[in-house]
Amino acid sequence: MANCASAKKRIRQTARRTEVNRSRLSAIRSAVRKVEEAITSGDKAAAQSALQVAQPMMHRGAQKFILSSNAASRKLSRLSHRIKGMTA
Repeated sequence: MANCASAKKRIRQTARRTEVNRSRLSAIRSAVRKVEEAITSGDKAAAQSALQVAQPMMHRGAQKFILSSNAASRKLSRLSHRIKGMTA
């Protein structure tokens, strides 16, 4: 257990930041899931609109170091490629 005040403060900060990061990561995963569900259902318009919602969330998550910037770019690239491959 932490003894000094700065270590106790660091524990509080870490707990708060962990909670925020978990909620952000959950929101990102939900947004990606909505894109994938729209792709599997075959609705190109819904998939594009869901991707427009997911894209800034993923980039923001990469900026906040919640997920790797390469991973975010890779996932967005693969999703957009799958959407482009869909028939209208």
